Amino acid sequence: MADNGTSPGRGPAGLPDEIAIPALPEDDRGWVPQAPDVWFRPLFLNTVTGQWCNLLRVTASGIVSRHRHPGLVVGYVLRGKWHYLEHPWTAEEGHFVYEPPGEVHTLEVPDDCTEMITFFNVAGAMIYLDDRGRQTGYEDVFTKIEMCRAHYRDTGLGADYVEQFIR
Repeated sequence: MADNGTSPGRGPAGLPDEIAIPALPEDDRGWVPQAPDVWFRPLFLNTVTGQWCNLLRVTASGIVSRHRHPGLVVGYVLRGKWHYLEHPWTAEEGHFVYEPPGEVHTLEVPDDCTEMITFFNVAGAMIYLDDRGRQTGYEDVFTKIEMCRAHYRDTGLGADYVEQFIR
């Protein structure tokens, strides 16, 4: 058999295989808790560039977080709606959102929304801020991976369940 540069789990030229998975998990344990009434579903965790793609799901109205990103973020609203306190627009189902690097914004889900799900593609970290702009925490692809490992281990899916999303 001719060597075409592939091996099990690897594509052409030894690159990691592509990912093709259901975006919405078939098992609710696929949602990783992030805060009360807030979960994320990892879709792609890039340890080389620090990028990640996930679905953010919120099931209660209120403020999710005040934060900024050093890199750009794009999003697409699948269900529900949300807005940033710092802007006059509302992102609703079918809306595309672009967040410029460095901008501070506070995500809020309005009272008339019982479930919001948005796809986010994040280039770099998420830096949480207090009302004075001081950093209170952060997330990056590596903290996301560790959150997933712990959740999947604790829910019986196994800590290695997260490996399918890592590239």
